[in-house]
Amino acid sequence: MERTPISALKGHIGQTVKVQGFLQTLRDQKKMQFIVLRDLTGLVQVALWKEGNPTLAEEISRLTTETALTITGKVVENPVVKLGGIEIQLETAETDSLAAQQLPFDPFADTMPAIDFRMDWRFIDLRRPEIALIFKVQTTTEMALREYWIQNGFLEIHTPKLMGSPSESGAELFELPYFGGKAYLAQSPQFYKQMAMAAGFDRVFEIGPAFRADPSFTSRHMTEFTSIDMEMSWIESHDDVMRFLENMLQYAYQKVKDIHGEEIKALLGTDLQVPTVPFPRLPMAEAHKILKEINYVLPPDKKGDLDPGGERAVAQWVKEKYNHDFVFITDWPIEVRPFYHMRYADQPNITKSFDLIASGLEITTGAQREHRVDILAKQATEKGLTHDPIRFYLDFFRYGCPPHGGFGLGLSRLLMVMLNLNNVREAVLLFRGPNRLNP
Repeated sequence: MERTPISALKGHIGQTVKVQGFLQTLRDQKKMQFIVLRDLTGLVQVALWKEGNPTLAEEISRLTTETALTITGKVVENPVVKLGGIEIQLETAETDSLAAQQLPFDPFADTMPAIDFRMDWRFIDLRRPEIALIFKVQTTTEMALREYWIQNGFLEIHTPKLMGSPSESGAELFELPYFGGKAYLAQSPQFYKQMAMAAGFDRVFEIGPAFRADPSFTSRHMTEFTSIDMEMSWIESHDDVMRFLENMLQYAYQKVKDIHGEEIKALLGTDLQVPTVPFPRLPMAEAHKILKEINYVLPPDKKGDLDPGGERAVAQWVKEKYNHDFVFITDWPIEVRPFYHMRYADQPNITKSFDLIASGLEITTGAQREHRVDILAKQATEKGLTHDPIRFYLDFFRYGCPPHGGFGLGLSRLLMVMLNLNNVREAVLLFRGPNRLNP
């Protein structure tokens, strides 16, 4: 007999089915036993008259919470049952895996342990429907992004995660031995996305891991994360990239709302709003002016940049003025941008770049890239980079390369914003940080 998902049981009234899942609750009464069984799709009540099958009733009475079960029984309507007005009349029960008597914590208690303790027992934490929902939304989001890219003529690529030279700055690098030499874990697929532009691929995307040796212990940082990247050729400016990004996010939000909107509201208490386009845009100089007007003082080391508090303050200003949760901060000074960002011809100290702030959190960095090898080499030198380690990269631009740009977007940060989560640890299957390599 094939397995029937719990969510599909209403289509099997009067039929005998096989259902498999976890025992969430057992009510062992004098004459009746009731099991609440859970699978990824929902909950169902399973009922057994003890006197009808005393041997089975004795087996059921020994079951522990979260035991994995395979049961068969007849689906019947029962309007008294709160779980959808149906129940299964139990016929057989097989214990696939008996859970230990004492759980590390009760995933269905009203109060949850601290997040770091839950990370120690993440597989238990993931059994909560509201946490499982996050990964349903993640799946739909990635599907929607791929749909949008493919509809717009993009190719999917998979770039190396072992590199012979840094892809960003020399900081925040994981270094490892490599056959007598050194290798680095990729901080981003940046160099290889641009190689694809030089190859004439026109438009590429990748969803894959990225690594940052960042000793931060905040609610938004990880040392390993999933990066959503794209690069597109024949652009006129970084505004082309921003336009594509905002339309792509609107498409993904709409897909998520259509498929999961009601479940998100019920389990997470968030009424998902699909953003309108275009998103507001603020040049960095104007963002600094706004912060000064509202008396927000940036730290001295953030000249030409924004700190997390500044991002939240600008986002609040945008929300009040434009009633929008997204804002592009554009035109960043060269001091805080990598050497490969293109600069304005009439403002050589300003780059054609942007960050996307969503609900006060930076989720994306993008730019038009410098594709002219002589200028690119000059900008690398100005940043204090020697050419030998990046010679392979500079070679990409020696034999013709179209003007191009792109962005990198953090998947987990996007989910944080979309679902109004408090911590990035909730939005990743297994968190990696400076003091966590397990489980």
